[in-house]
Amino acid sequence: MPSDSALSIVWIYPDLLSTYGDQGNVLVLEQRARRRGIETETIHVRSADPVPENGDIYLIGGGEDRPQILAAERLRRDGGLHRAIARGAALLAVCAGYQIMGSTFGGEEGQPVDGIGLLDISSSRGPARAVGELVAEVDAALGLPTLTGFENHMGVTHLGPGVRPLSRTVKGIGNGDGFEGCYAGHVVGTYLHGPALARNPALADLLLSWRVGQLTPLDDSHYEALRQERLSTVMQP
Repeated sequence: MPSDSALSIVWIYPDLLSTYGDQGNVLVLEQRARRRGIETETIHVRSADPVPENGDIYLIGGGEDRPQILAAERLRRDGGLHRAIARGAALLAVCAGYQIMGSTFGGEEGQPVDGIGLLDISSSRGPARAVGELVAEVDAALGLPTLTGFENHMGVTHLGPGVRPLSRTVKGIGNGDGFEGCYAGHVVGTYLHGPALARNPALADLLLSWRVGQLTPLDDSHYEALRQERLSTVMQP
């Protein structure tokens, strides 16, 4: 269980949803917190374990159809993630993990499968797999720079009135409606791999700030140069 003194990072179901390197998001949060002198404690919650309710930042990644269905079933039964979010914890849900947060998503044969209802979204299978680089301009209310990442999914995600689009798609498919991801309160859902926080450190800082308040600025000039190089390459005609 998380301690009272350290910032607790909870990685949900690495045994089911860790196919695309999304555990790198955990490492980025740890590193950016520690560079600021913030002590962290990371809890890896396997699918047979209860989800602790008193964590600070929760992360869940992408995976294949069957593990996604199992993860949704276990999260529904467990209820710990719902209680954690209700008490103010932050969450980054990626790809399959993003779809799970909604009311339904597409199963192995495209059939609707119940999600956990944490976000006002629903997902289904699209006509073709979305694979490739994704670039998106973030909702101005969040104050973040352009997002960059890699998508690999069959999902089409429909946003309800209870969420806002995370960003407007400039390149790539995202939700399938011209937008990528969504957010509500301290919960962010996205299709971005890469991992998402390695390619978008400002998003990592947003999650951290939701739990610890204003952050000391870091010298990110090296990372920003790499980001701009990637963006320039992706946006070439």
